[in-house]
Amino acid sequence: MTGEILTLQVGQCGNQIGQQFWSQLAKEHGIDRNGQAHVSTQEHTFREDYTNPFFKDNDNSRYTPRAVMLDLEPKVINDVFNNFQGLFDPRNAWVSQEKYGAGNSWAKGYDEGRKNQDQILNIIDKELESADNFEGFQLLHSVAGGTGSGLGSNLVETLQERYPKSFLTTYSVFPSNESEVVVQPYNTILTLRRLAEESDASVVFDNNAISNLSTRVFRKTNVDYGDSNQLIAAVMSSVTNSIRFPSYMYSSLQSIFSTLVPTPELHFLTSSFTPFSSDYVTYNRDYRQNTAYDVILDLIDNTSSLTSQTEKNPTYYNMFSTLLGPVDRNDITRGISKIQHRLQFAPWSTTSIHVNIGRRSPYLSQENDKEYINGMMLGNTSGIISLLNNACETFDKIFSKRAFLNAFREVDIFDKDDLEFTDSRSVVQNVIDEYLAAEEKNYLDDVLIEEENMAGNLDPYNQVDADGDNVLS
Repeated sequence: MTGEILTLQVGQCGNQIGQQFWSQLAKEHGIDRNGQAHVSTQEHTFREDYTNPFFKDNDNSRYTPRAVMLDLEPKVINDVFNNFQGLFDPRNAWVSQEKYGAGNSWAKGYDEGRKNQDQILNIIDKELESADNFEGFQLLHSVAGGTGSGLGSNLVETLQERYPKSFLTTYSVFPSNESEVVVQPYNTILTLRRLAEESDASVVFDNNAISNLSTRVFRKTNVDYGDSNQLIAAVMSSVTNSIRFPSYMYSSLQSIFSTLVPTPELHFLTSSFTPFSSDYVTYNRDYRQNTAYDVILDLIDNTSSLTSQTEKNPTYYNMFSTLLGPVDRNDITRGISKIQHRLQFAPWSTTSIHVNIGRRSPYLSQENDKEYINGMMLGNTSGIISLLNNACETFDKIFSKRAFLNAFREVDIFDKDDLEFTDSRSVVQNVIDEYLAAEEKNYLDDVLIEEENMAGNLDPYNQVDADGDNVLS
C-alpha cells in the first residue's frame, strides 16, 4: 500500500511553492480551498483517486494536507491561511518568536533551526502519529535565502538522524544570476553540502530557467512568483501522479526515484514539462492535438526545462517521464527510439528510459479539451554540472577575499575557523567529479560485478509492465 508523505515547507520560497502545490492537488482531488470535498464520501463510497498519501480524511469529507509550514517571519504563512481558510492545520505551522526573518543569512537560519529543533520535531512527530504507513518527506525550499537554506539545512540533517529509514526528497530552487543577495554563494554551497550528504533525491529548479519559461508560458514580461511557482507545482503534481492515481508501478517515492538514482552520489535531478495547459496554470490557451511522440521530444528540448543547462551535449544517466492523456504506446516506442539516438547516454545506462502512463484527474474541469497530452520528465544528467560549477565559481570569488563573513561569525560553527566553508566546497566539488566520472564506461563496474556475484546475470534496466499500464524501455 502506498505510504503517507509529509511535505515540509521552509521559508518564503518553500511556503509560496507549497501554496501552489496544494492548490493544484486540491483541484485534482476535487477538494475546495476550505478542505471540503466536492462529492461527499457518503454519496460515493469509492474514489478512483488515492488521497491518503497527501491528505488526512477527517469527518464530513473534509481533508487536511499532510504539511508542516516553517518560517522565521509570519507573512507568507499568514497568506496561506488567509487564502485557504479551513484547509491547513494551524498546529502544523511554526514561526520564530522573534518574527524578523533570517536576513538572508544561512547561519541565522541554521542557528534558529538548531535552537528550536525540539519544537519543530514535536510538530513533525505529532503529524506522523496520524500515518499508518509513513514513507517519507518532501522538502520545499530555496538554497540561496536565509531560512530555506539555513533552517532547511538543519532540518535535513535532523530528519536523517531521527528518521534514517524514511525517504527524503527535496525540491530545491537555485537563485538567478541577477540576485542582489551578496551572501547567496555562501548560502548555496553550505546548503548543497547538506543536500549531497543527507537527501535521497533533489529535484533542482533555477530561477533563470523558470523566469524564461514563465515569460513564454504566460506571454508577459513581468512574471511574478505566483506565476513561476505554478510551473514548479505542475512538475511536482506530475511526479506524484502515479502515487495519487495508482497503477501497477511507481506507486511510491522510492519506486519513482530508484529509476533515476543509480548511485547515492548521483541524485541531483533536472525537470521539464510541456504543455502548460489550463489544468496547471491560471489562464486559458488552446493547444493543438499532440501525440506522446511530440511530447517526449519536446521534453528533451531546453525550452521546456526548469533547470538551466549550458552544456551542449550532456550525458544522460537515467530519465523518468509521466504522460497524461490519450497516449498511443506506439508513439512512446517511437519517441524513446528517437531520443536514444538524439541524446548521449552513459555507456552503462543506454536503455534507462522510464515512461509512466499516468491518469488525468476526473475532477478537473470538463470544459478543457482532453485530446492533448501533458508530459513531465525528470532527468539525471551531467547537465547539472554547469549549475554546480556556477555555484562554486561565485562562491570562490567572494570567499577568496573572505568577504561578507561577519554575519556568519556570530554562529558557533563559524566562529573559530573557515572549515565549514572549505568542507562544504569540497563536498560540492566531489559531486561534480562524481558526475564527470559517471560519463565513463567503467563507472559501475565494481557495483555490477558485485551484483552479478550475488544474483546472477540480471538486466536491471529492461523491464516491462505485463499489464501494459506502464512502459520501461
